Amino acid sequence: MLNIDLTIFPILETDRLILRRLDINDLNTMYTMRTDPEVMKYIPVPVTQSEEEIKQYIHSINERMAAKECVNWAITLKEEGTMIGTIGFYRMKLEHYRAETGYMSLPQYNGKGYITEALQAIVHYGFSTMKLHSIEALLDPENIGSMKVLEKCGFIKEGHLKENWFFDGQFLDTVIYSKLNK
Repeated sequence: MLNIDLTIFPILETDRLILRRLDINDLNTMYTMRTDPEVMKYIPVPVTQSEEEIKQYIHSINERMAAKECVNWAITLKEEGTMIGTIGFYRMKLEHYRAETGYMSLPQYNGKGYITEALQAIVHYGFSTMKLHSIEALLDPENIGSMKVLEKCGFIKEGHLKENWFFDGQFLDTVIYSKLNK
């Protein structure tokens, strides 16, 4: 089983981005993202109703990181320091050397390659530092933009699960992409 030490949070840097720990100062951006129907369109969780929910979410992320269940980064523009989204490893299964990745960004930053750049950085970190064997992504089959990001980063479509997720009164399909550390 992997033994991951997150006592010193891993700050990752790319050409245009700094990936840092999410904190309470990110409340406004997180609230904006998690209340935006465009951002939440392909994420089967309830839209946030209050800033208090965001505070609780940030607190729960930090608790889950302490329990080695996830790692979550705020995606910030290097030049301005502006937070534009989040990315991370969720549902980490250290006994299986695997993690699931997920990400979201403010709509005005979509299509500029920021998520691809951030995903490449965390995949490198996940494989080289965390020693993960596989990274998976589960997504809505209509989320073509996310599929393109994953494919640019070397992920392969492995499956399409029919009506495996129940949300908001309906059954939803899930597409699975993965990348192996090879």
